[in-house]
Formats: sequence, structure tokens, C-alpha cells
Amino acid sequence: MSEWRPDSWRNRPIVQVPDYPDGEVLKRVEEELSSYPPLVFAGEARHLKSQLADVAEGKAFLLQGGDCAESFAEFHPNNIRDTFRVLLQMAVVLTFAASCPVVKVGRLAGQFAKPRSSNMETKDGVELPSYRGDIINGPAFDADSRIPDPNRMLRAYSQSAATLNLLRAFAQGGYANLMSVHRWNLDFVSKSAAGDKYKELADRIGEALNFMEACGINPNDVRQLQGTDFYTSHEALLLGYEQALTRVDSTTGDWYDTSAHMLWVGDRTRQLDGAHLEFLSGIGNPIAAKVGPTTEVDGLLKLIDTLNPNNEAGRLTLITRFGADKVEEHLPKLLRAVKAEGKKVVWSCDPMHGNTKASNGGLKTRPFDRVLKEVRQVFACHRAEGTYAGGIHLELTGQNVTECIGGAVAITEDSLSSRYNTHCDPRLNASQSIEMAFLLAEALKEEREALAKTAAA
Repeated sequence: MSEWRPDSWRNRPIVQVPDYPDGEVLKRVEEELSSYPPLVFAGEARHLKSQLADVAEGKAFLLQGGDCAESFAEFHPNNIRDTFRVLLQMAVVLTFAASCPVVKVGRLAGQFAKPRSSNMETKDGVELPSYRGDIINGPAFDADSRIPDPNRMLRAYSQSAATLNLLRAFAQGGYANLMSVHRWNLDFVSKSAAGDKYKELADRIGEALNFMEACGINPNDVRQLQGTDFYTSHEALLLGYEQALTRVDSTTGDWYDTSAHMLWVGDRTRQLDGAHLEFLSGIGNPIAAKVGPTTEVDGLLKLIDTLNPNNEAGRLTLITRFGADKVEEHLPKLLRAVKAEGKKVVWSCDPMHGNTKASNGGLKTRPFDRVLKEVRQVFACHRAEGTYAGGIHLELTGQNVTECIGGAVAITEDSLSSRYNTHCDPRLNASQSIEMAFLLAEALKEEREALAKTAAA
């Protein structure tokens, strides 16, 4: 750690980086970004870390979700509002079911870069560089759009700043009023094809809120019911951008990446000797790492030691992403090893990335039942191993898109193309996301009851 600097990653092997044609322009943009104000503050990141420490100890639950990749074209206050609203609705359901706080983290205000399985993309015999997210190049399939442009980082910063400003206003300005959020869920139940299935839980939440109000506990008198804590996160993929926004915290002297409250390293970039782990190892933010089918026990333990050498609760979240058919093969041995070593981590489940398939029409999609199957299997594995499934990580949107098949809205492969708006991977729409929360609530309640019995034994 004594040798770590914000630019020490540049001395390590690196993958998933764009080939910028003009190094001087890149250097100028990075220098300009380094003079810009921070997007988030170190104190906010520390507050999130303390809340994640509660998750690691089984006292809270992590809800992380948002866009697969934010885009410049879809930047609109209504889209930000609708995604924020869906996450609030999900959080209320999970909070009531689990009887514990839900830590809310959005894939927002910075999730612009995407790793790709191939550097090149071919369509109709034409080969071009792959689209790597709006912060790097454009989604249109033409030569000019696919040239990496450093100036896109400046636009990403500006959009992130505006998004954060609006999120803070929503979170603390009355929009997150608990009574209003519950009314939104009642509206979902009344309109959902599976509404009867969730009505009982929604009614119980309503009864609890009515009781609180009868006792004089209402949003007009209790600040905690008027607003909520809400944090941002994204994959730390474009390290030049992350370095430019890394600053020394004046109160502690520690380095923080001020581009987001929480950063994560992906399954494709978590090489132990690589640049991405080197960068994340030195910042004070809470961080996360994706854990997939290629993760071996020894490699995972070394990764944990690299990113959380002091075994600090709340510092490191492990986001598992296996696919519904591979959970039981891979997850239990990892849970046993981490538990045996006494490592303090948050275990979160990403049921999206391992369940992507091509539809009959060639569009990428994710079947809702496969996503749900992975969630249930992950929770079952944790119960069997005596560990805590502490979070869920979803790619979702508040828009009424048709990108993932299934759910109560019964999106079919034939209807995918009607509102298929994603630039990268398919997302759950608002209805599917809230339905997932109601279904997850059942598993979470069972887990919390099992934890209580274990503690009492």
C-alpha cells in the first residue's frame, strides 16, 4: 500500500482498454478532468461502507440495480426518476419482508463503460471495433462512431453530475416519502396480472404504515420517512477516467475515487497482477468484485487479500454470477472457503449475466424464470453453508421495455422487438423488477428466520 499511487496501475498488465488514436488528446482530457470538482464525497463513501458492514454481519440487505450501460441518447430526467422509483419500490418490499434496513445502490451516474468478449464486431461481412460504452465510442455500426474519443469522458462526467444532482433531490426532497412509495406498490399490485399473489404482502405493509400513522409516526414528523440514503456505483473499467477523479480526502489523508460511492471490478478484469485490481486496492471506497464460473478457491482468497487486506467489514462485496445451471457446482466451495478463512465480505447475487441467451430473432434476452431460479439457488446454497446471502445485483430500468422474456407481464420472444431499447444487455422492466422484489421477499424472509434461529441456538 505504501507504493500505491493513483497512477500505479499504469505499470501493470491491462485488458479491456480502448485504443485511442491520439494520445495527446487523451492526456489533455484526463488532465482537464483531474481539475473538475468531485462527483461524490469521501464521507458519503465511508457512510456507505459502514452500512455495508451491517450487511456483512447479517443486519441489513444490499439492493444494487440500474442500467446495463447508461447512454447519452437516453439521458432524460424521467428515465432517472423512473429507475430511482423502481428501486425505492423494491426496497420497501424487501425491508418489510426482511425486517432489516435495505442499502440502496444504483448502477447510475457513471455506468458508461462495458467490457466486451471480443475487440471486434462483424455485421453483414463488415468488421468494426466493438462498442465499449458511450464514454468510449458510439453504438452506431459505422467506422466513425466506433473510433474511441477521449472527449466522451467529459460528457460522461457532465451527465453523471446532473444525474447525481437529481438523485440527491429525489432522495431528500420528498419524492422518497415512504407513504408515496407504498401507494406506488399498491398501484402495481392492482394492475399486475399476478397481483393477487402479492396482495397479501402489500396489505400487510399498508397495515403497518396505518398503525404507525395512528401512533403519530408519519412523514410530516419523522425525517427518516421523508427521504432515504441512496448511493451510486459503476464498474471501474476505464482507469484513466477513474484516476482523474481520484482525490486525497482532506479529513483522513486517504485516497478516494470520487466518480462514485462504490466501484467494482468485473469478471474479465480481475487478474491478480492486473491494472484494475491494483487501482482498486488503493482507494478508500467500498469496492466489489464479480465472481464467476472461472473463479477458483485459491484465486478468490488471494483476490480478497489484495482488495481487503485488513479484513474490514463493508470494504468488499463479492457479486456472484454463474448462471442458473452452474450455481450448485461452483458457489458452495467458495462459500465454505471464505467462511473457513474468516473473511468479512458481503455476498451478493447477480442473476442476470449468467442467464443471457439469443432469442429466435437474434436479440439477446434473459428469461425471467432463469433469473429467479439463480436467485433461489443462491439463497439455498447460503442456507446450506450457514452463510448470508446479503444482496441482489440487477440490471433494470424504470421504462416499459421488452428486453427480458417472461414474468407476470408475459413478454414473449415475438414481442421482444417492440420496445427493445438497450445498447448492450437486456434489462428487467419496471413491472418485472417489482415482481422480482415480491418473489425475493419470500426467500429473504426465510433466510432471516433461519439466521434468528441460529443466533438463538
